[in-house]
Amino acid sequence: MDLILTIFASKGGIILAALVLFLVAERLFPVARWVGGLWRVLKNFGLAGFNALLSPLIVLPITQFASGHAFTWRPDGWTGGWFILVDILILDCWIYWWHRINHEVQFLWRFHEVHHLDETLDASSALRFHFGEVLLSSLVRAAVIIALGIPFTSVVFFETAVAISAIFHHSNTRLPVWLERPLSWFVVTPSIHWVHHHAIRRDTDSNYSALLSVWDRIFGSSSATVRTPDMPVGVEGMKDRPGLQLVARPFRPRKGQP
Repeated sequence: MDLILTIFASKGGIILAALVLFLVAERLFPVARWVGGLWRVLKNFGLAGFNALLSPLIVLPITQFASGHAFTWRPDGWTGGWFILVDILILDCWIYWWHRINHEVQFLWRFHEVHHLDETLDASSALRFHFGEVLLSSLVRAAVIIALGIPFTSVVFFETAVAISAIFHHSNTRLPVWLERPLSWFVVTPSIHWVHHHAIRRDTDSNYSALLSVWDRIFGSSSATVRTPDMPVGVEGMKDRPGLQLVARPFRPRKGQP
């Protein structure tokens, strides 16, 4: 258990360093103007802080349990090195489809919408998720881990890589075209993911990839829209809410919706 907590702390330290790096970079080299000011950022960190409390209490034990009870069909030699990369590839494909399903199933969208209601994107947006989505995601991921026999080490590497990627592609950091364009063929960059947050539903329902950008090209969900600095961000026809309203929103009845 001590080793698990050490790994968890190391992962948290790496993610925190990436967050600080991009929070500074995007304020030195911004693409678009910010909306909502400091209170918006504090609201995002408030949601993230609640999820951070849930992680060691619920999410981490679920992941640890899943890895410890995974089907043992894989040979013992299928660990470390290239096999971690294969596991990351598998999990990245899974998270693409999980993300896509969150947009297509109304019950799941109720939770995921909290992330999309943010009307400005920056590094703090990468941490803005409803605790219900975090719990549902951990349960579905546990089933994938068990079914595919994915080791705990691979899961930690994947979660760390995806978290850093999310901070990067949500950030308001201005990248030179000569760097971002080739990067976008391999990994999700801000120019790709900002379109996913465009306050036009047809774009919101596109560009689902989390780490590698290839999945949208393979499964036909890429958007042809090009990001611009004045692109409106959020959910089409809706406004962002205060923090407590965001927490309660998935559980409130909605007129004309299930």
